[in-house]
Amino acid sequence: MARLLPLGDAAWTVEFGDAIDPALHARVMGFARALDAAALPGVIEAVPTFRSCTVHFDPLADGADTLGVRLLEIAAFAPAAALAGRRWRIPVLFGDEAGPDLADMAAHCGRSERDVAETMTACVFRVYMLGFMPGFPYMGGLPDTLAMPRLATPRKAVPARSLAVTGTLCAVYPFASPGGWRLLGRTPVELFDARLASPALFAPGDEVMWQAVDAAEFARIETEDAAGRLDRAQFLVAAEAPWPR
Repeated sequence: MARLLPLGDAAWTVEFGDAIDPALHARVMGFARALDAAALPGVIEAVPTFRSCTVHFDPLADGADTLGVRLLEIAAFAPAAALAGRRWRIPVLFGDEAGPDLADMAAHCGRSERDVAETMTACVFRVYMLGFMPGFPYMGGLPDTLAMPRLATPRKAVPARSLAVTGTLCAVYPFASPGGWRLLGRTPVELFDARLASPALFAPGDEVMWQAVDAAEFARIETEDAAGRLDRAQFLVAAEAPWPR
């Protein structure tokens, strides 16, 4: 059963559970889809997360309590909706300056750096939500065997496009930023471009696999992207193509 939690005087949070799980996320997305279809008056925006959905509304409109009741009704009857997003295979340069924490992760797990990188490229990561900064994808799918906590002392500056992990989550920093996640590599592909109609490369429901590249290929792709010559469609995987499950 969903819980209704007030978030200030202009938002309700509808909470469906307390885990990062595809089935739970499908309930969240099903609720968000049903809410959109309901077109309730006064609702400004719905923000789905791993396990909940926050609904922002006009605080000057009448009926905040009535809206809360209606949200719980929608949550009770909305069917789960596992999004069928796009599938991406994104290049990554692993280790050394691009991934300064790869060696520590390998030592922590009792494996070689190459083995850790190969495990990363064999996993399918699911985008659950975007947050923290524009285009920052929170992705599930990191094996428990590679799970590590955040750094005890966060870095003051994480380079843009750094591939990072913590716990069983994976992400890429679209921009340079402070951060405490473990850095395993970098992608040459920009994750957020405000000039595009859809600025963020990834969206909730997308699936991502990493493809290891060497320094020369990284530099080539990075140069093409910076010059505006890179076609991001080349990194999409067709729906009918083989894909690990």
